[in-house]
Amino acid sequence: MALFVSSFWTVDPLTTELQHAWNLGNYRELWDSSVFRTVTIRTVGIAAAVTFTDALLAFPLGYFMARIASGRSRALLFVGVLLPLWSSYLVRVYIWRLILDDKGVLNWSLGKLGLPAANIGYTNWAVWLIFTYVWLPFMILPVYGALERVPESYLEASRDLGAGGWTTFRRVLLPLALPGVVAGSIFTFSLTLGDYVTPLLAGGTSSQFIGNVVYSQIGSGDVPSAAAFAAVPLAVMGVYLLIARKLGAFEAL
Repeated sequence: MALFVSSFWTVDPLTTELQHAWNLGNYRELWDSSVFRTVTIRTVGIAAAVTFTDALLAFPLGYFMARIASGRSRALLFVGVLLPLWSSYLVRVYIWRLILDDKGVLNWSLGKLGLPAANIGYTNWAVWLIFTYVWLPFMILPVYGALERVPESYLEASRDLGAGGWTTFRRVLLPLALPGVVAGSIFTFSLTLGDYVTPLLAGGTSSQFIGNVVYSQIGSGDVPSAAAFAAVPLAVMGVYLLIARKLGAFEAL
């Protein structure tokens, strides 16, 4: 509430003191500024790309864990999924930063294979790749839970009625597992949307996120503008949560 209220205040350009005079100037500046629009589109776009990529990776792994793997194999896979979460977030980001660096492991390996260097360090591609890895466990677990709850009799009935594998997946398995996918997307989308550490460490100056801009505005003393810009991801997540609720995602959490 304090964040929302302060977004309507202004800063005196001479004294740099907060003026508690209500106005919409900060929001007009956000709307009119091409820089703020670019940062917002980049942030939301990469958050959506990370969510989509994690869903593509998590679904087959979650299906294997829930319906194919034996008890011991399932336990090992759970350890493999959860093990990265036991290490520091910063450590994982720094490791990926070293891997993707111009002289890092990725370019070195490509050079040994006679392939051109990828050179994706300190780009939006690096930010997308690191976010995809870091948040993947938060997508796998809800997807696994949703797939585990799908009755085997439904899949057998689909096969008995003559449906092929793709038809069974599209018309039976995916609709029943969709709440789990959407539940996982709440984590991946919101965590990416609000993060500023990974873009700062691995993205460079061309990969500023909303969080980075808000942090710099607070550092310069422009708290009202920072509060107004911080309201953007809150509004985006509010709409996203309403959609997720309609899709039954909260039941899969």
